[in-house]
Amino acid sequence: MTHARKPLRATAAAAVSATVLAGAALGLAPAAQAAAPPPPPRAAAQSAASSVRFVDIPGDGGVTLAANVVTPRGADGSQRLPLVVLPTSWALPQAEYLAQAQKLADSGYVVLSYNVRGFWQSGGEIETAGPPDVADASKVIDWALANTPADPGRIGMAGVSYGAGISLLASGFDQRIKAVAALSGWADLVGSIYSGRTQHAQAAALLSGSGELLGRPSAELRQIFQDFLGSDLTKEQEIVEWGQKRSAATYLDRINANGTAVMLANAWGDSIFPPNTYADFYEKLTGPKRLEFRPGDHATGELTGLLGLPNDTWDDARRWLDRYVKGERNGIDQERPVQLKSRTGGGYEGYPSWSAVPSGERRIDLGETRQIAANADSGANAGTVLLTGALDQFLKIPPLVSVPLLSRERAAVWQTGRYDAAQRIRGTVSLHTTVTSDKSSGTAVAYLYDVDALGVGKLITNAPVTFHDRTPGTPFAVDLDLFSTAYDVPAGHRLALVVDTVDPLYIEHNPDGAHLTFSSPKTDPSYLSLPVRD
Repeated sequence: MTHARKPLRATAAAAVSATVLAGAALGLAPAAQAAAPPPPPRAAAQSAASSVRFVDIPGDGGVTLAANVVTPRGADGSQRLPLVVLPTSWALPQAEYLAQAQKLADSGYVVLSYNVRGFWQSGGEIETAGPPDVADASKVIDWALANTPADPGRIGMAGVSYGAGISLLASGFDQRIKAVAALSGWADLVGSIYSGRTQHAQAAALLSGSGELLGRPSAELRQIFQDFLGSDLTKEQEIVEWGQKRSAATYLDRINANGTAVMLANAWGDSIFPPNTYADFYEKLTGPKRLEFRPGDHATGELTGLLGLPNDTWDDARRWLDRYVKGERNGIDQERPVQLKSRTGGGYEGYPSWSAVPSGERRIDLGETRQIAANADSGANAGTVLLTGALDQFLKIPPLVSVPLLSRERAAVWQTGRYDAAQRIRGTVSLHTTVTSDKSSGTAVAYLYDVDALGVGKLITNAPVTFHDRTPGTPFAVDLDLFSTAYDVPAGHRLALVVDTVDPLYIEHNPDGAHLTFSSPKTDPSYLSLPVRD
């Protein structure tokens, strides 16, 4: 973050597009909102298997939380039932989970879904999973135990996106929570939208724009977004601390001490919360745990389940809750805990741990020096928030580029030879190189492409990296983890690493006229590390 003129132009573009992005988001992942609008407040409805009540719950500090309670038909209070609490996603109403709540209630749960503070009928302001939101979760559990036949010894939480983040955080502060199913959420907020010290502009603009349209942002949140998108380096530490307070990774020891059973599920192409932070967090959990990655973008893996249609993610979430909230011996704890689906097709692959996903590493030498001019898009880019991963998931169309036509003045390009056998990439691709800039600040974006015989490249993964306060003309080493993925490169294809300086997903920090040089000193060779499965 800097006061340079270039980042401010990117910020203006991000701010202008916020409303459009918010509209796109609310038309994609939140489709459940239109499909299942809430009945009038305080009304009661009967289904063949369960009853629904709309209620007000006192949250932390006296804030009123709008909620609905779904209980199994015939539940008369004579016996205690397991409880599942579902905080809503960012900007969505409490009707979001009605389809899944009915399924859970039909199998014997009391289900309480509530609108998080700052949105829709709930009071208060948006705290972005801050301490008041965590305290609200406990208040909701208190209310459920006092006003429903919920069993204090059998409590779980689950949610999508914002609801996932709040559920995961709450499990570190409330020992009553036995299990969590966190779907399309985050474990490290800073690592999600500020990875490589680079602002994820479209993701932040989407959150800011939809918060303004459908919620009541707090003064603190508005200032955070202003400083974040405004590229003010003097506020960087303050923003990082704000994000760390809202990250489950900060409270890992508490979650482990509580022994919470944690299921994490996300999409490879999640453009708001990339999968890396979930993978890192998963490896450090010591209690019962499960990790699932599938093709898609933010919350697209859960979408059909929110509409009441068959959905693998929600099926596994219910099985997880059945095992660790109800105590059913349903076999999910006997399965391999890491379950992946390749973006290029095929069924689930099971692994004993995230570190065991790749069976080996192949290093691609990046020995030739490349110099590029900054401030101009080479044609390589990672797409558009929410839409790109969805197109990849449903139509198998990732961002495409003609590698031979890329401007070598604006993009550094390295290519392998054609592979005789398919390359099964599994895990986190990493780049090690030496960078020299003629300016003190800068941004580079790395892309890995699957290139066919015609030179058409399909994007496999990408990631940005930003530097500040460097001495112009002095080389420095860069280590960059690209976003984790599972992708099968067909035999006869080759891989291309492309590095440029501009991408619409990110704010770039290259002053006008900057140049970046990528070299490979003999004492510290540059390479791309490829995790593969033989």
